[in-house]
Amino acid sequence: MSLGVIAAIAYGLLAIIGGIVGYMKAKSKISLFAGCGTGILLILGGIVQIQGLTWGLIFSIVMSVFLILTFTSRLLKTRKFMPSGLMIIAGFIALAMMGYQLQIL
Repeated sequence: MSLGVIAAIAYGLLAIIGGIVGYMKAKSKISLFAGCGTGILLILGGIVQIQGLTWGLIFSIVMSVFLILTFTSRLLKTRKFMPSGLMIIAGFIALAMMGYQLQIL
């Protein structure tokens, strides 16, 4: 399993867990749906990468950039590190790993 696959799946799992925690703490259905939705899409991107299709990696990169931008906007509005800052840092780490994998291909 490549770094890009691991990064996409790990970031997807983090998004799902974050959505569930957001729902449990604030009863935010939007957090639950958005976290689970984007997390599942990232995991699917990782699964497609395992099957050898490069577009899965590109899709995961696009999803990661979308999440980074979304959480950056949220961090600027709320000025609270959690969960936005964590997702931004994790997103950049995942993006770096996926970008490295894309460069190898």
